Amino acid sequence: MTIPRLSVLAFALATALSGAAHAAHAAPEAPAATHAKRAITHEDVWLMKRVGAPTVSPDGKWAVFSVTDPAYDSKDQWSDLWIKSLNDDSAPRRLTFSKGGEGAVNWSPDSRQLVFTAKRDGDDTSQIYRIDIAGGGEAQRLTTLTLGARTPRFSPDGKQLLFVSDVFPGAASEEDNKRIARERKDRKYNVRAYESFPPRFFDKWLDDKKVRLFVMDATAGAGMPPPRDVLAGTKLAELPGFGGGQGDDGQSLDAVWSEDGRTIVFTASTNRDEAARAPGYTQIFALPAAGGEVQQLTQDKHSYKALKFSRDGKTLFALTEEEAPGKVYDVTRLASLAWPVTNPVPKILTASLDRSISRFALPDGANRIVFSYEHAGLEQLHSIKYDGSDLRAESSPATGAIGSFNAGGKAVVGVWESAINPPEVYSFTGTPGGQPKRLTSFNVERAAAIDWQAPEHFWFKASDGRMIHNMIIKPANFDPTKKYPLFSVIHGGAANMWRDQFVLRWNYHLLAKPGYVVLLTDYKGSTGYGEEFARAIQGDPLKGPAEELNEAVDEAVKKYSYIDGSKLAAGGASYGGHLANWLQATTTRYKAIVSHAGEMDLIMQWGTSDSIYGREVNSGGPVWENLPVWRDQSPVMQGGNHAKGTGFTTPILISVGELDYRVPANNALMNFATQQRLNVPSKLLVFPEENHWILKGENSRYFYNEVHGWLAKYLK
Repeated sequence: MTIPRLSVLAFALATALSGAAHAAHAAPEAPAATHAKRAITHEDVWLMKRVGAPTVSPDGKWAVFSVTDPAYDSKDQWSDLWIKSLNDDSAPRRLTFSKGGEGAVNWSPDSRQLVFTAKRDGDDTSQIYRIDIAGGGEAQRLTTLTLGARTPRFSPDGKQLLFVSDVFPGAASEEDNKRIARERKDRKYNVRAYESFPPRFFDKWLDDKKVRLFVMDATAGAGMPPPRDVLAGTKLAELPGFGGGQGDDGQSLDAVWSEDGRTIVFTASTNRDEAARAPGYTQIFALPAAGGEVQQLTQDKHSYKALKFSRDGKTLFALTEEEAPGKVYDVTRLASLAWPVTNPVPKILTASLDRSISRFALPDGANRIVFSYEHAGLEQLHSIKYDGSDLRAESSPATGAIGSFNAGGKAVVGVWESAINPPEVYSFTGTPGGQPKRLTSFNVERAAAIDWQAPEHFWFKASDGRMIHNMIIKPANFDPTKKYPLFSVIHGGAANMWRDQFVLRWNYHLLAKPGYVVLLTDYKGSTGYGEEFARAIQGDPLKGPAEELNEAVDEAVKKYSYIDGSKLAAGGASYGGHLANWLQATTTRYKAIVSHAGEMDLIMQWGTSDSIYGREVNSGGPVWENLPVWRDQSPVMQGGNHAKGTGFTTPILISVGELDYRVPANNALMNFATQQRLNVPSKLLVFPEENHWILKGENSRYFYNEVHGWLAKYLK
């Protein structure tokens, strides 16, 4: 084995820390099973290692990524950074040892240091840490801010760090933030007050903190100046609608350095305060790194994100959505702006591609943009020249989905997975048509012991003329001469699609385990089939998609002789739960229904969720205009349709997280009340500590057991 250009101390330290129990050797193929394969278990699903997006060093020699070692008790779960050489076949090595985990990894320009965010001993909020990859040693904390720090980025010369943090209203310094935090902690009353929408997001009540950009010395320590708020005093930051994209960790501004280090470029909204009545636009802005007034670089009805500069600094690339007024979905495209920006109108590089770009990277030397997009259950790599010409496929597996990737030097490294291959890190660098190289094998051995088959894809033409894509999942010990009940599982979104990937929350094979065939249908409104297909649910949020789901079931029963058409069930979560409720209200073909986080009434969902404007657009106008869709496509309003041979009669399992603010729990309570009022067999599961998803191990195990028990009660 060739020892990379690390110090002897660093190499010895890495070797000592690797540990045989944690080393993941990158074998080219899965090892052959030495015993009979078995059906998948919940332990298989939950305890597979969770591999995060790799970050590649600027010289293309190293990839760093997170690996979560899950546990049913969160106190026993670990998440750490690992490093893998891209120059040889040596095993990846563990860099950190911390239960809390690390995020937002960024390399120094010389590929010798890393910064990341973490909440470690003594940290009330996430702070920035730096670790010396070349010299070895422990990670050092760089910030101690009251409101924490996130998304650090080295300047091109490696001397400064740019990051995002927050300030309290009226705070002009870190001392002010500390004082206000102390005052709020000590106050005798407890209240939340709002003057703009939304007041909450997924499972969090939002607060009045203001997002800001900070710059600090990359070697901060005793005697160094404190981080500097570069947006303080700017007209932009004082606008009532100023803000960034909302995420679990707070607002983001997607900030990057220009290649000469003189300018900070970022995205922000100026109309966040209009979220209840208008689409939000995220534009591109710039300001001098040394301080000064902000310049708005784009001024259109688009939103921008994922900013990246070309290596020569002459082109700024971004992903953009048109945000067309009155439309429910817009394709995400690649765009470029010449730098410095003199023409605010970007060039759309993928205008001819009717697919949404998921992510992109800029490997050195090729003058090509590598990107991925969804299509018919898959996500694969493609590339295009900087000028938007010569679109072509790149090296990526023919099945499954690329969940993330990044470039460093000439290397392109990411995570690939499929329904029967849990996530691993792969190198995608190579010639078109070449094979990617697997770099890790954290889950290979466990996956090889499971009896599971890859999804089978099929298409059919629906009665509305659309071609509909589907995947069929078969249970363990599958025998084509037997008859199996069918479980139609409905994806959420609706702007989403079923993918050939390893799923944690609704794992296809675990759902199929008791002896069901699982049907995964991309109804109209799904992504991966073009803009018109995704927009087709506008004004028809439930009825049309549900008809396609029913037709998909009919097609599957007709196409596959091993499906028992007399034993059908359906279920889903989020938008899939909406559709599950609609199916229960409008057809009696299913023997059982499962609805998690499912909308029961369009008007109630509009008024209580954390996102209302898009629902208004989808239904044709405000609820007070008495438009037919608000009533005609609300599941609860179909309860009295028994005279038509429909209405609520099918046994239904209803579940919800009490902390779900995207589809609030009142939907599930109304659903259960309706079923009980009509004397329909029904069961309500409320998870007090869960949000829109069931994320705790034992809760997840209980949920799967309940789903299996409910289906068995009515299908077997």
